[in-house]
Amino acid sequence: MSRPLLRFLRPCPYRGYSPITKPEAARAYSAIQRRFAQTIAAEAYTGPHDVEKQKRLDQLQKVKPLDDYHPRLQYPAGADILSVRDFISQYEAIQQTKPELVSVFGRVRSVRQLGSKLMFLDIERDAQTLQVMVDLNKLEPGESLVDSFKTSKKLIRIGDWVSIQGHPTRTSTGQLSVLALHIPEILAPCLHHLPEKVESAETLARRPHVDQLVNDEPGDVLRLRALIYDYLRSELVQSGFLEVETPMFDVHAGGAIARPFETVANELSNMPVRLRIAPELNLKRLIVGGQDRIFELGRSFRNEGVDNTHNPEFSTCEFYEVGATLSSLVDRTEKLVQGLHAAVESLRSTYFPSLSKPEDVDFTTPFAQLPFIPTIEKSSGRKLPDLLSSTAADDLLAMFADLNIPVPPNPTLPRLLDTLAEQYIEPLCVNPTFITQHPEALSPLSKSYVCPTTGQRIASRVELFIGGREYVNAYEEENSPFEQRRKFVQQLEFHPEGELEKDIDESYLEVLEWGMPPTGGWGCGLDRLVMLFASKKRIADVLPFGTLRNVVSISKNKSS
Repeated sequence: MSRPLLRFLRPCPYRGYSPITKPEAARAYSAIQRRFAQTIAAEAYTGPHDVEKQKRLDQLQKVKPLDDYHPRLQYPAGADILSVRDFISQYEAIQQTKPELVSVFGRVRSVRQLGSKLMFLDIERDAQTLQVMVDLNKLEPGESLVDSFKTSKKLIRIGDWVSIQGHPTRTSTGQLSVLALHIPEILAPCLHHLPEKVESAETLARRPHVDQLVNDEPGDVLRLRALIYDYLRSELVQSGFLEVETPMFDVHAGGAIARPFETVANELSNMPVRLRIAPELNLKRLIVGGQDRIFELGRSFRNEGVDNTHNPEFSTCEFYEVGATLSSLVDRTEKLVQGLHAAVESLRSTYFPSLSKPEDVDFTTPFAQLPFIPTIEKSSGRKLPDLLSSTAADDLLAMFADLNIPVPPNPTLPRLLDTLAEQYIEPLCVNPTFITQHPEALSPLSKSYVCPTTGQRIASRVELFIGGREYVNAYEEENSPFEQRRKFVQQLEFHPEGELEKDIDESYLEVLEWGMPPTGGWGCGLDRLVMLFASKKRIADVLPFGTLRNVVSISKNKSS
């Protein structure tokens, strides 16, 4: 393999040579070294070795066999077994050494040596850090103690998991610590160098665990997500909702307009099945079956693109409430969003301090409302055509040309209307804003009626937008099997052949024939809520393993 000729990488044969000491040269040298690090071996027991890993393995093997470095966790008799968090909570007020024997373990985050007889470690567990003082003069006597202490000083390094037994103490500088009685035991050595920060896009994509080890932000995002889930769940349960689970697999994969992921069920005569694109239709089956208030927190899957706000695998919360009207859904949405904002901000400094709060967003209720058709007509200065006419799509295309608006791919009536909303309504939604009175063509599962103001047929639906992004979709559910059939057929006419299934979902229509009561439905994208309260622009930044592209990259990971 030929290597690039970079003069700071090799000695030069002329006397006038002087080494380059610029930082960018050092970074380039490190990058080249990493790139061309050769695999030394690929043993059956230890796997592929790069130079760094081989050095670490050699260092460990000089002391004892490798299979002795991952012992079963055993605690000393009579010791108080504590997590780092519990230790800090229990002994935070002490001023001197306590005689109690405690046992803690954690990942080494810092190693500091003071002379030949004193070593300090900082160990971390569950985002809490504790200092360990290893003083040769305070260790319990044992055979070859001095040699073992010297060895441990060389062997223990940042990234290792270690176990410590000792007494709670406070150092002369006032630092709460554990005074070790025995040399720390390695429970799991780290075979790789833990960087101070991760800048490589490849590392972020293929080794998310390294980013999580180095940065506080991924852990803070996890805690923020957990808070959002817990808040929504507790608020709905306290309001009388029952949490349920519906199948991930379906035959039709209905409830939204999207391309599903398909697979085959071997046990069902190789029948094709699909991952759900939404839990909506199955949740409404439960409503027909007699449930009054239900909700589900779960995953949905859409075999479509990956961008800053979309991932093929995503999380949603949906609830269905018998007797709920559009106005009651708006009220509940305002209370949930405002309450969640208050809960997040009250805990931000404690549980996710590295995350910025959303700026320039006013969560004061009531939220503003913008009617779909009047807002577009006012902003564009054009009147929309009759959206039920056979020429509606062509009339809108002429309007696009007149306004010099780029036409979306496959310009169906729903796509043209969505594009107009993106152009004229969504930019107005900086603070929480409801878009209301959508055209019927955009809402096939919602009840609809003729608007007395515009004369257009509109849906009983609202969407909540914040900062130009959609967060909540809610509507009064279409419960007429006859109207639902008409709207399913209408959707097939709107979309080119092959985009949607050729057949309508007769099984769902049959469910409606048993009688579905007037019901309000509500759906919220949970990943986007995390983005909102973490002030992130990309969905990849709030998913612990990134988007589908990252997940695929992880599976292709190779030792470099």
